[in-house]
Amino acid sequence: MTTEKVEIFDTTLRDGEQVPGCKLEKRKKLEIAERLEAMGVDIIEAGFPISSPGDFASVKAISELIKNAKVCALSRAVEQDIIVAAEALKDAVQPRIHTGIGTSDIHIKRKFNSNQQNVLERAKNAVTFARNYAADVEFYAEDAGRTENSFLAQVCEVAIKAGATVLNIPDTTGYCLPEEYGQKIKYLKEHVKGIENVILSVHCHNDLGLATANSIAGIMNGARQVECTMNGIGERAGNTSLEEVVMILKQHEQYQFDTNIKTQMLCDTSQLVADIMGMPVQANKAIVGSNAFAHSSGIHQDGIIKHRETYEIINPADVGVNESNIVLTARSGRAALAYRAKQIGFNLSKLELDQVYQYFIKVADSLKTVNEKDLLGILKANGLKPTT
Repeated sequence: MTTEKVEIFDTTLRDGEQVPGCKLEKRKKLEIAERLEAMGVDIIEAGFPISSPGDFASVKAISELIKNAKVCALSRAVEQDIIVAAEALKDAVQPRIHTGIGTSDIHIKRKFNSNQQNVLERAKNAVTFARNYAADVEFYAEDAGRTENSFLAQVCEVAIKAGATVLNIPDTTGYCLPEEYGQKIKYLKEHVKGIENVILSVHCHNDLGLATANSIAGIMNGARQVECTMNGIGERAGNTSLEEVVMILKQHEQYQFDTNIKTQMLCDTSQLVADIMGMPVQANKAIVGSNAFAHSSGIHQDGIIKHRETYEIINPADVGVNESNIVLTARSGRAALAYRAKQIGFNLSKLELDQVYQYFIKVADSLKTVNEKDLLGILKANGLKPTT
C-alpha cells in the first residue's frame, strides 16, 4: 500500500514560545530541538531572529546543532528581517526562510493601511529577496482563513512565481470551520497556476477548538505539511497539536498518509516540553494527558480488562505509555477490583470478591480514588492475605 508523506513542521520553539511565561533560555531550546529531531520532526521553526538578540542566538545555535531536520526562521516581508534570518541560519544543513504578510481585508486596511496591489508587490519582493539567501523559502499569507479565496489565490501565484517552495495558509485567528478551511485548500489546488510545484502547508489556531480538525481537513484536500506544536501550545488558545495530528493519520490508515514521527516518543516529549515551559498538560488532553488511557467507570473497566480495544482505539504503547490505567473509584465494578487486587498479589475467589466489594464501595464513596495503599488496607481489613 502506497502512502503519501505529510511533513511535520514543529513551531513549539517559535509560536509555542509566544505563550506568556514560556520564554526559554538558549540551553532549554536546544534540549527541545534535539528531542524534536530525534522524534522525527521534518522542520523545526527555531524562532524569529530579528525579534531579539536572544532569539537570534537561539536560532543560530539550533542551526549548528540540528543535522537531519530542516531549520526554519521566521521573518516579516521586510528586507532586514530576511537578512537577519539568513544570518542566523547560515550554519544550518537545511535552512528555510519563512516570510510573509497579512492578506485579509482587515489586515490590509486596519494593520497596514494599504491595499491589495501593495500586498501583492510586497509578497513578490519578500520571496524574491529571500531566495537570494536560501533555496527553500516558505511564504505565509497571514490570516488566510479570513482572506477571500480569489485574492488568496492571486497572492499564492505571485509567491510561486517569485520562487516560494512552500505556501503556508494560516487560519491565524482560528476562525474557520473544517469544511470551510478544507474547501479553501481545495480552491487553491484547483485555481493557482504552479501549485503542483510547491507544498501546501496548514497552520491552524485553536480559538474555537478546531485547530486539529481544520488541519486534517486541509490534509484531506491537498496540504502536505502541518504546522503544529507539542501539547498544542501557542498564542491565545494555542495551535494545532502535533500529537493529535500524527495519531489521527496513524489510526486512520485507510487515508494512506504517513509521517516520520516516532510515536513511541510522544508522551516523553510532551512531558519534556511541559516541564521546560512550565505549562502542565491538562489531564484529559488527547493522546498525552494523564487520563488519556485511564478508566474509572465500571462498565469501561470491565470491557478494557476483557479486551483493550473495546474502549481504546490507540494502543498506549504506540505513544510511549506502558499500559492502560484501571483507576479504582466509587464507580468501579467487581472486575476492576479483582484486577487491581491481583496486581498486588491477591487472587480473590467469587465469595471473597463479593465480601470485599461491599466494604470497598463504602470506602470509595469517601475518596476521590482508591490507591494501592488504600486497596491493601481494604483487603487486610477483610482478613485477606496475599495468595503468594
